[in-house]
Order: sequence, then structure tokens, then C-alpha cells
Amino acid sequence: MERLKSVQHVIVVLSGKGGVGKSTVAVQLALALRAKGKKVGLLDVDLCGPSIPKMFNLEGQSIHQCSEGWLPVYVDPEQKLGVMSIAFLLENEEEAVIWRGPKKTAMIRQFLSDVHWQDTEYLIIDTPPGTSDEHISVMENLRAFNPDGAILVTTPQAVAVGDVRRELTFCRKTGIPVIGIIENMSGYMCPHCSECTNIFSSGGGEALAKEAGVQFLGCVPVTKELAAGVSAGQSATQLPSVPAIEKVADRLIALDKDLP
Repeated sequence: MERLKSVQHVIVVLSGKGGVGKSTVAVQLALALRAKGKKVGLLDVDLCGPSIPKMFNLEGQSIHQCSEGWLPVYVDPEQKLGVMSIAFLLENEEEAVIWRGPKKTAMIRQFLSDVHWQDTEYLIIDTPPGTSDEHISVMENLRAFNPDGAILVTTPQAVAVGDVRRELTFCRKTGIPVIGIIENMSGYMCPHCSECTNIFSSGGGEALAKEAGVQFLGCVPVTKELAAGVSAGQSATQLPSVPAIEKVADRLIALDKDLP
């Protein structure tokens, strides 16, 4: 775990519900931090459903080793954003990962201990939905490094908000601070007039944040550009930035400046 000591900030992206766009938020946050001049790492510990490499059009890439350990796969020539995922270790991208808990735990421990992140300033960890072995393993191995905290992702619907409420309980039991809650898929942004229509509902994330006494980090609407771009195999680096995510990145950087 010595290699994590070179990482200045560790942020875990969580959600108790699948399909809320947690990986998309993790990718957008990593890109927003990189755009502000930060060196960023993105660790995908969703072992059974790794999606980060596809979002950066990195499918088929391989992990290389150096004397310090595994090297992340970089999305840019400047090596300002590195990605690590089990997808890089699979011979066939359609291969299912059918592992029991102990093997998953060992793989996550190896990701956290053997990857040479060099002088990364922000490490974003994208986790699978729920509160299972993967999450416990991440928290146990990160505890010694005092992670900055967790960003929780929800959608406006009551079912999703209820699951994220349980994720808040998980954070409190494992002792990880909650940076705040993001309400994703919060309306559809019309590509012609920019009007945002609430196709599900609205306000669930903000109400939960108020109830739990944590920061509400903003709403992220569904946009045609993001959905169509990723589906077409376009790298997320070429997609437009999201104002709400930009504000989250600004807040993370401001918190760093406030530290003694």
C-alpha cells in the first residue's frame, strides 16, 4: 500500500442503486479535475461490470509493468489522466467475471497496492452498486490513508433515493466522510432550446442531502451528446463538460486550499 502514499487525495464514488450513472459521474469528475490542471487517476473496482475503459475508448489496451508496479493506462499523451480496470486484464471483453468474495477482495487489494500512480493528485475510485465485499475491501484498505470521502450518486426517483439512504448508513458505519450527494439524470436537457424537462421526478437527491445533513452537490441532467457519444464509441474526453460537475471539482480544489 506504500504506492498510495504518493496520491494526495482519494475520493470514492458510491451508490446503493445500479443504473444511476455512477461511472459516468466518476468519469466526468475525473475530466473536470484534469481540465483544471490536476493529475488524476481513475480506478474502476466494479469487477463484474467494468465500464470505464469503454467510456474512454480504451478497450483492448493492456497493462504494462515497471519496477514500481503496474502502470495505469493513460487517456492522453500528457499522462494527466490514468485509468486502471480489470477490463485490461481480461482476454475477452465479453468474458464474465465469476468470482467469490475472497478473490474479489484480493484483486481490489492488488489494485490499491500494486498500481504505480506516480504523482497523482486526485484518485477517483468508481465502485459497483451496493454495500458488498468490494466496498468493504476498499474501505478497509483505504482507512490508513485518510481518504477525502465519498460522493454519493442518486437519481430523483424514490426507489433510488431509498437505496442511497442505505449507502449513507454504510459510510457512517465504515467511518468514511460523505463529501456530498449528486442527483444524476435530473431531467432531460433539450438540445435545441436547452429547456430541462423532469422526465422522472425532481428534488429527491436534494431532499435526502438535507435530511442527512450532508452537502447537496447539484443536479446533472441527461444530455443527448453524452448518451449518443459514448454509445457511438466516442471517447468521453471529446464530450462537453457538465456545469454541475465543474462546480464539484471546484469545491474539491477549494477544500484542498483550505487545509493547513
